[in-house]
Amino acid sequence: MKVLALNSSARTGDVSKTEIVLDYLIQGMREAGAEVEVIELRRKKIRYCIGCFTCWTKTPGTCIHKDDMTREILPKYLDSDLAILATPLFHYTVNALMKTYIERTLPIALPFFEKRDGVTKHPFRYETPPVVVLSVAGFPEESVFDALKFYVNFMFGNERLAAEIYRTSAEMISRSSTGKKISDIREALIQGGRELIQSKKISPETMDRIKKPITTFEEMAPLGNLMWQTCIDEGFTMGEAQKSGLIPRPDSIDTFLTLMKFSFKANKASDAKLTIQFNFSGQATGECYFLIENGNFKTGLGKMNNPDLIIESPFEVWMDIMTKKADGQKMFMERKYTVQGDIAALLRIREFFGN
Repeated sequence: MKVLALNSSARTGDVSKTEIVLDYLIQGMREAGAEVEVIELRRKKIRYCIGCFTCWTKTPGTCIHKDDMTREILPKYLDSDLAILATPLFHYTVNALMKTYIERTLPIALPFFEKRDGVTKHPFRYETPPVVVLSVAGFPEESVFDALKFYVNFMFGNERLAAEIYRTSAEMISRSSTGKKISDIREALIQGGRELIQSKKISPETMDRIKKPITTFEEMAPLGNLMWQTCIDEGFTMGEAQKSGLIPRPDSIDTFLTLMKFSFKANKASDAKLTIQFNFSGQATGECYFLIENGNFKTGLGKMNNPDLIIESPFEVWMDIMTKKADGQKMFMERKYTVQGDIAALLRIREFFGN
């Protein structure tokens, strides 16, 4: 089976969540024996459709523009057994680059009128492949894709739409993530790719795993707002922040605990049992604690009995250390913060939470 994947993301690498999700799907397709070609539309010269209808009259089936769309992309699309349209969600639908591509497929249609399912449409000049639509968005609710769903279902219909893959909370997905939720979504996407090659559809069970919620608004919003504020404070774009590994700076004990929950690496703490008490002063005064046991992580406000490690620190000092604005060892030697209990546990914090 020949598969053509069209990626309209303007970003690449770990910054592009469209690319990440698409790559896992393609991995499964290739494992199932498919020949997959990926075309990154941002690298191609595709002119806008000018509505001249030359492709319907003077040069039937051939566009007036002699660009990459005419010479390469459309012929490959028509020659494929399955096509993937992968786009980030921009203003609740496809982005401009994908829309430009879609509009330039006009030569596929004939100018005549017919009625299908009670709706006036144009018949096709050529046989077209089944289509998989893939999109990602940062919001946690799947309803953010409702406008896109209506658009692609109206355009492709049941007979041509093989699958719709919509991934919410996409900014939390990375190739390096070891979290259980992300790992299962990754495996489900790979399995979905296999199933598409085997049957040109994805089973409901696999699709449920692909779309499984990662977070809620209550969990996502404080972290997202924190990251955006840190970008503003540091003068970074989000892409620059992600490439550089910029760590969002907590502004309260609550956001500190939320960030630590998100960054906890369960696989690094599978055999650990550790309790840590934080007593903060300064910018955010208060107490909180960590409980790490057999790969599980819990947090709480207040004090706990007999912790293994007690850290006494001004909140702003600990945040400087956490966001790499200050060296933790140097701060300790200068007694900017103090510890009581198992000093070795202090050294394991980075191991359990990474960046």
